[in-house]
Amino acid sequence: QVQLVESGGGLVQAGGSLRLSCAASGRTISGYPMGWFRQAPGKERDIVAAINWSGDNTYYADSVKGRFAISRDNAKNTVYLQMNSLKHEDTAVYYCALRRRTYSSTLNYYIRPDEYDHWGQGTQVTVSS
Repeated sequence: QVQLVESGGGLVQAGGSLRLSCAASGRTISGYPMGWFRQAPGKERDIVAAINWSGDNTYYADSVKGRFAISRDNAKNTVYLQMNSLKHEDTAVYYCALRRRTYSSTLNYYIRPDEYDHWGQGTQVTVSS
């Protein structure tokens, strides 16, 4: 069973940056698509960014394009989310997720929560305006 642990969240002023990490244990992340989601109070869990198994194909929500970057280091069993130019509306709990189910193409990434099988516990990101 794979365990995912997010870290790097915190309180930051608008315009600042944070780098989230998602460290996996129990199984290698190599070969598995992964994603970052976020959930604000009273709202649904939404995709932020997704990455295919090798890291050469990525997806970003429109709201974070040009500001956030997802990357992965399969050797370190870790996925990252670099967040720049943070805005108050980026405030949420951020979750990483891993898909263990089969996929049809090595280029595939996934953007719906129900397409993932394993989740971390989340890390709070608060952006003060």
